[in-house]
Amino acid sequence: MNSMTGINTTEISISGLAHIGIRVSDFKSAIGFYSQLGFKLIRDDMYERVVVLKHSSGIEINLLDSVNSKVNDRNVLMDQPVRFAGYTHMALRVDDVYQSADAIRAMDIEITEGPVTFGDGSTSIFLRDPDRNVIELSQPLQVDKLQDDVSHNDVSLGLQKESVL
Repeated sequence: MNSMTGINTTEISISGLAHIGIRVSDFKSAIGFYSQLGFKLIRDDMYERVVVLKHSSGIEINLLDSVNSKVNDRNVLMDQPVRFAGYTHMALRVDDVYQSADAIRAMDIEITEGPVTFGDGSTSIFLRDPDRNVIELSQPLQVDKLQDDVSHNDVSLGLQKESVL
């Protein structure tokens, strides 16, 4: 039984993330942007209206061109005063966030926030794709740093944590 919801649950054996689907308004500009981040085109299916890109890290992105309308070049989940439920961003793990920031700047891609260090010790920068979807590049806390310092600064929402191991 899940202690947070009171619902009986059975764990599903998930072995990884299959892909991330991103709705885009223009395949060409989206492919160009994600190619700069190292993604390679592996499938272009105009019957299904999907373009599949894959990174050497194994991360796969499915670009879908099913946008009905653009809202003044704004992302309705992130840029509107009213907050709707939904996915807000994807976070890609990087080895060195500062080196990544230098590379992003060299590509003339705007860093919209960061570097910022969070309570868990990770440091991130944020950028937007051509459709204003948010991408976080995140460097986890280095193992050689004192993790005790991070746990003492942890601020909780008061939710009971469950073991995922």
